[in-house]
Amino acid sequence: MPNTTVEYTKTAQDKTLEAMKQGQSVIVEAVAAWAKATEKLIPAIPALPGIASLPSPEEFVKTSFDFYGDVLASQHKFANDLLVAASPVRKATKAA
Repeated sequence: MPNTTVEYTKTAQDKTLEAMKQGQSVIVEAVAAWAKATEKLIPAIPALPGIASLPSPEEFVKTSFDFYGDVLASQHKFANDLLVAASPVRKATKAA
């Protein structure tokens, strides 16, 4: 059993992430089974003009998540910089 608020929060976060991963795994397995069962039912789609210039779904996911990772890293640095900038006030309130 967690003893501190930080430990409780970390435990809750870990359990939340584990539940998300389990749910995602079930969904991936279901989509894979559906795709395998229906792949022969889908007719061939003719090539559309200009489609070759679009990113593949894999490229789109990679570039999007790379960007989101950069945004999150920037926000993380910003939050830590704010804590450092406010540290004189934070120290003064602890002393009072």
